[in-house]
Amino acid sequence: IFAGAVLGKTRVLTRKIAYLLEQKRTVPHRILAVTFTNKAAREMQERVVDILGPGNTVNIGTFHSIGARILRSEKRVEGYSPDFTIYDTKDQKSVITESLKKLELDTKMYSPSSVSHYISEQKQQLLLPADSAKRTNNDFMKEKFAKVYAEYNKTLQANNAYDFDDLLMRPILMFRDHPEVAEKYRHRWDYILVDEYQDTNQVQFQLVKLFSEVSKNICVVGDDDQSIYGWRGADISNILDFEKTFPNAQIVKLEQNYRSTKNIIQAASAMIKGNGHRAEKSLWTDGEDGDKILHKECERDYKESDYIAKEIRFSGKSLRDFAILYRTNAQSRLL
Repeated sequence: IFAGAVLGKTRVLTRKIAYLLEQKRTVPHRILAVTFTNKAAREMQERVVDILGPGNTVNIGTFHSIGARILRSEKRVEGYSPDFTIYDTKDQKSVITESLKKLELDTKMYSPSSVSHYISEQKQQLLLPADSAKRTNNDFMKEKFAKVYAEYNKTLQANNAYDFDDLLMRPILMFRDHPEVAEKYRHRWDYILVDEYQDTNQVQFQLVKLFSEVSKNICVVGDDDQSIYGWRGADISNILDFEKTFPNAQIVKLEQNYRSTKNIIQAASAMIKGNGHRAEKSLWTDGEDGDKILHKECERDYKESDYIAKEIRFSGKSLRDFAILYRTNAQSRLL
């Protein structure tokens, strides 16, 4: 399902879950719905209960929470027990800094943030430290990063802890090493539903593909025009090539916008059409035309801020009537 901005993507999945249960196509625990945030998962669960009443507990969660559930229930990862701890970004940075000190590496030359990015990148490619060490290609920096990765993972295992990337990588490695476990999860759910599919990476793609291999019932909702997480591994081809991966897929496009005015919709559509790597969509609304958009180009950043301030000052309206949206925090000081 291709759904443009503000077209109720999560609502579509909620109604689909309700429909499947109302039609007795399956039972609640045989449905898996995957979201990107815990908040979205809670909202979806609440909506299902509102529609169908209590007792309809569907498996709804983020990729990471589902990965954690699998790891806790299967207990197949060597060196780990099911009561493991999950390290957040702050914990991860602390372990990386400690690892750099142990290896006597300068934290200015090898910043914890760059090492963290490297480790995350390796885990998204399903590479453990030993695999990464073999792929440095005599690159001095990569060799050092690989050593930090090994020290980092050693500390995590000693503390019976996983980071967020582990929660996705480890289940797939477990499925690879234990085919009987993989077979169990191929048969576990009758229907797989995924929200915000344009932001999935290759590891997440492999998980949902495995989960749906037997039932062939997978429904994803997303908007390739809203894909903004390429910098952290999101792969836009997951949604654009969906029909190649799942040849019998039916494509549905939701194109009516209920919130924006015609001028906003037309301007946004005209801009995004310049992107050649996208699915064709034509957003529309039967709402009013609305105010026209003013585009003002300023020569310098301080002139831009000055122009905005004067427009607000001489508008005759209250300050609370205005909102200023800016692209980066660096612009906020001048504004």
